[in-house]
Amino acid sequence: MRHREIVHPSGRARLERVPTGWSVDLHLEAGRAADDATTLLRAALAEVADLGGGLARHWVRAGDPLTSTASRSLGLTRERDLHQLRRALPVGEPWDLDLRPFVVGQDEGAWLTVNNRAFDWHPEQGGWTLDDLQGRLEQPWFDPTGFLLHEREGELVGFCWTKEHRDVEPALGEIYAIAVDPAAGVHGLGRPLTLAGLDHLHRQGIDVGMLYVDGGNAGGLRLYESLGFAVHHTDTSLTIEVPSA
Repeated sequence: MRHREIVHPSGRARLERVPTGWSVDLHLEAGRAADDATTLLRAALAEVADLGGGLARHWVRAGDPLTSTASRSLGLTRERDLHQLRRALPVGEPWDLDLRPFVVGQDEGAWLTVNNRAFDWHPEQGGWTLDDLQGRLEQPWFDPTGFLLHEREGELVGFCWTKEHRDVEPALGEIYAIAVDPAAGVHGLGRPLTLAGLDHLHRQGIDVGMLYVDGGNAGGLRLYESLGFAVHHTDTSLTIEVPSA
């Protein structure tokens, strides 16, 4: 079971299976109070227990007192911050890198190896399985032409996976996942890979670039700020270990 949605009078809760447990996302109806948020989150955690338990992670937007209060009342504790960064496109900085699009049915194994080595520390992006990747490749938003791979001597050493958000105003072009294989011994690829992804998004008619970066990733923050990104908002991850029912 990868996804589960709970419908409640106060709103909806969406559960998504991630390598480290469950991601819990709440959508409250307008005009609801903190008690409603607590009831909805409690129902979501009960569903996690019914599904076998595990670590439940709930992201809270800064300035959202309802879900913050609900999370604290149910014993969730702060884990880390996640910044969403944005900048106008195009960047206008040149880059030079050989790239090709991801080929479904061919590149899954190599990509999983590089991704999991690069993100062995990351609670959501690390430890992906073929099922995890396949779930994304089957999403309506997936476009292989925006999943850019960089190879050297026939081996994958880096990638920039982009995602388009056409259901918001303005439309956003996201650097969804980007990494360089730490085992390849190659340095200096982060900047051209990012530029390549942003240029691809701008060619699709998107004028605002966006990405997420962990609050503790000082190197990533320095790189993206040097590319003209600024923090748009910050989400906080709150977690709790849920025992099996």
